[in-house]
Amino acid sequence: MSFGDNLKKIRQDCNLTQEELAKKIDTSRSNIANYENNKNMPSIDVLSKLSEILDCSIDYLLGKSNERNPKETDPLGLAKIGFNMKDYNPPNETQRQQIKVLLEVVLKDNKKDIGDKNNESK
Repeated sequence: MSFGDNLKKIRQDCNLTQEELAKKIDTSRSNIANYENNKNMPSIDVLSKLSEILDCSIDYLLGKSNERNPKETDPLGLAKIGFNMKDYNPPNETQRQQIKVLLEVVLKDNKKDIGDKNNESK
């Protein structure tokens, strides 16, 4: 399926007209029609807006994924520090408790840091 076909199907699934979708992303109805007819491709900014409004991933819009809303695989942002959960087995119950305690300590310290910064600015 082409991008245009995907966009049209998803838009219709959301019960939106081309005009309604255009207003939501601050563009013209003719731009939406051109996207759906594969005459133009939207910019990454427009793709991002479409993804948000239509509640689907950009990959789904582009036909690169069959999952409309893939689950967040790294909700804690661990990949940013070089930690990939896919490389490890799930923790056992004891390890989960240790992780919970560690997170509570880290989050508690962060709350104090925020409070300290607020007090410093007064």
